[in-house]
Parts: sequence; C-alpha cells; structure tokens
Amino acid sequence: MRQTSTRWLPAAVAALAVAAAAAYAVTGTSPSASAAPSSGCGRTPTMGNGTHTIQSGGQNRQFILRRPNNYNNNTPYRIIFAYHWRGGTMNDVSTGGSSGAAWAYYGMQEQSNNTAILVAPQGLGNGWPNSNNQDVTFTDDMIRRIEGDLCVDTSLRFAMGFSYGGGMSYSLACSRANVFRAVVVYAGAQLSGCSDGSQPIAYFGIHGISDNVLNISQGRSLRDRFLRNNGCAAQNAPEPGQGSGRHITTTYSCRAGFPVQWAAFDGGHGPAPVEGCSGCEDGVRTWTKGEAWRFISQFVGGPSPSNPPTSSPPASSPPPGQQNVQIVGAQSGRCVDVAGVSTANGAQTQLWDCHGNTNQRWSYNAGSRQLTVYGNKCLDASGQGTSNGTRVVIWDCSGQANQQWNVNSNGSITGVQSGLCLDASGNGTANGTLLQLWSCHGGGNQQWSFRN
Repeated sequence: MRQTSTRWLPAAVAALAVAAAAAYAVTGTSPSASAAPSSGCGRTPTMGNGTHTIQSGGQNRQFILRRPNNYNNNTPYRIIFAYHWRGGTMNDVSTGGSSGAAWAYYGMQEQSNNTAILVAPQGLGNGWPNSNNQDVTFTDDMIRRIEGDLCVDTSLRFAMGFSYGGGMSYSLACSRANVFRAVVVYAGAQLSGCSDGSQPIAYFGIHGISDNVLNISQGRSLRDRFLRNNGCAAQNAPEPGQGSGRHITTTYSCRAGFPVQWAAFDGGHGPAPVEGCSGCEDGVRTWTKGEAWRFISQFVGGPSPSNPPTSSPPASSPPPGQQNVQIVGAQSGRCVDVAGVSTANGAQTQLWDCHGNTNQRWSYNAGSRQLTVYGNKCLDASGQGTSNGTRVVIWDCSGQANQQWNVNSNGSITGVQSGLCLDASGNGTANGTLLQLWSCHGGGNQQWSFRN
C-alpha cells in the first residue's frame, strides 16, 4: 500500500478531519420506487471513466470518475466522493496505491461491487484548505456536472476521506447536511472549516488511539458535534488498549435516520489498520472498508429525514409552524428577503443576513400553495416566466400558477407552473444574491429550511 504521507500541518491549520443489508441495492435494471433520480437519468451519458476537468470559482479543477461496469442510465446509483489526504492525489485514491483495486476509493470500488458511482476529487496544492468555501463550491459544481449527465439517486450522496480529506468530509457534513446523506471521516480534524454545522447528518468517525499527527481528541470533537446535532443519547464509547491490535466500534442511539458510529483502533495516523496487527496498514486486509460500506449501504433511496423529518406532512403541505417564519438558505445561512423592504409589485427577492423584520417573514398556505409576505404580497415568478433565470419577485396575490409553490420534503421549493426550483443565482451566498427559478439539481443553493 502507498505510504499515507500526511505530514503535520502548520500549527495555524492544525488547530482548526450488525451490518444492515442494503435495502436499496442497485441492480442495473429498475430503480427503487423511493429513489430521487437526477436530471441525468434517461440520458445517453457523455462522462466516462477517467479524469474530468471543470471550471469552479474561476479555476480549472479536476476529478477522477468511475462508473459501474454495468452502468444503466435508468438506474439511480449511489454516489461516493472520496477525498485524498494532504500530499495525496486523486490518482492515489482512485488506484488504491500499492494495495491496488482492493483499496481504490478507500475500498469502496471493491465493496460497492458496481452499485455506486465513485468520484476522487483533486485538492488545490494536494490539500483541502477550503479558503472562502472554494472546495465546498467545487463539490457543488462536481455534483451539478455529474448528476446532469449520469443517473444518480440524489438522496444517496456520500463523502469520505482520510486526514485532510477527512477534514473536508467533515466540512461537507457541516455545510451540506441537506445535500449528503452521510460522511465517513478517517483520522480527521477541523482542517477545512465548518460552515453552519448545526444540522443532523449520519456520521461515522474512525481514528487511531496513538495518532501523533491528528490526535484522537480532535476526532472525538468532530464526532461530538454530530452526537449533539443527531440527538444521540449519552453513551460510553470504549476504546482498545495500546498493543491490543484491536478496534472497537460503538453505535450510538440517535434520532431515527441519523446514526452515529465511532471506531477507535490500536494504531496511528492511517485509514487502513489491520485487525490483530498493531500499527499495520494494508488496504487489502483492513476492516475499515467493510465497516464503512456497511454504514453507507444501510441507507435507502428517498428523501432524507432531515428535509423535513419523516413525521412531517407530505410535500404539498408545510411542516407545523411554517407561518410568519424565515426561509433560510442551507448553503448561505441567509434569509429570503424583499430588497429594500419594498412593498411594491415587482420588488426583487434576495439573500440577506437574517434579522426577522417583516420583509423576511413568510407564511405558506397549503390550500392555495402561496408564500406570502407583508400579509398580502405573494412570491411570484416574474412575468409568469417558466425558464431558467426567471426573477422571483413579490406581487399582489392573484391565485395564478406562477404564484403557487410546492414546499418539498427534500428541502427544495418548486414553482407549480414551471417545475423549477427556487435558486440563489450564481450559487451565491453573499448579501444581495438575487433569487431566481432554475432547473432543480439538489445543490445547497436550492435547499431551504423554515425558522421562527
């Protein structure tokens, strides 16, 4: 196996990575009835196995893609993003290094057995600093590109990574909890930031008790955030003794749909420890790939319980309390706002820091499917537009279809007339970002939650 050469990060950065059988097993034939197919389903794919280059944040960024050998463009597949360590590359992840195919994509190529689309992104400078959220944006752009071409179950997105890649996966758990179903973090720490970090997401942390690069206490800290977010009961998580050669996996009792697992092992800074061999690393023999796959494969297709919880009403009805509330963008953390506190017909909606004033207070009527502000103004697709880029404004309520909206269980808000999603234009997160209609792709700039 290739030596995982993660070096000690500079102090300023280092201060900041009963197995369930898969109920939704992709067979290459018919999709699960509960799948959430991407726009690429049914299309003749243009993306094959190998390296792809896209534009993201004004830079050329690359990733390596692997489709199932029996890829069927009518079958929505799981998608797994596998982030390399500091000093590693997308090639190291996609090939498995000296361990070969048995360890490719952290063993997910072997374990998934042609039931998942696999992605190995390349970090800038062989790392994931995520400056100004650039690597999260890169992930959004990869999702958009891949899912527009290939058939993906958008409710079954996963991220995993080792060390710096673990920090990146943790960053996605913080900022894209409504986009990813679960993350697996090998020997991670908070290295790539944590924007928001208040939403539940399924989480599996794996860490060596003798890690002298990123101390296990840093991994516990990441885990503990999601123990809180996921409503997990307090529970002792035993860890093996030094020299035992063992690992111990603890499964916490958490809110339904949001499991947390923690695996501590007798070893140092590595993602592929071997049971019964203290300090050994081997991608062929490691137990981590099997446990990671069992964790990932337990999830079935369909809406995540977080968007909203499974106990919530159906898509056409809002969750309780969705009256006089703020609508908050998952990606930006900012509120749907009427620019300039205007009450005029045609006033533009935008993102703005949440302050709770009347121009950010919305109510949803399940019967009329209207979203109203100021009590008498409706969220409106300007000019009854149904194309990408149509401005979303306010107007006197008329009951027409361009003022009707579905508040969906996957976190999106879609226009009844157009079928398009409420979208923060240009993937923007800044104050003043305009809201528009755009083809639904499941990105964070199309995910919304309601807050009192």
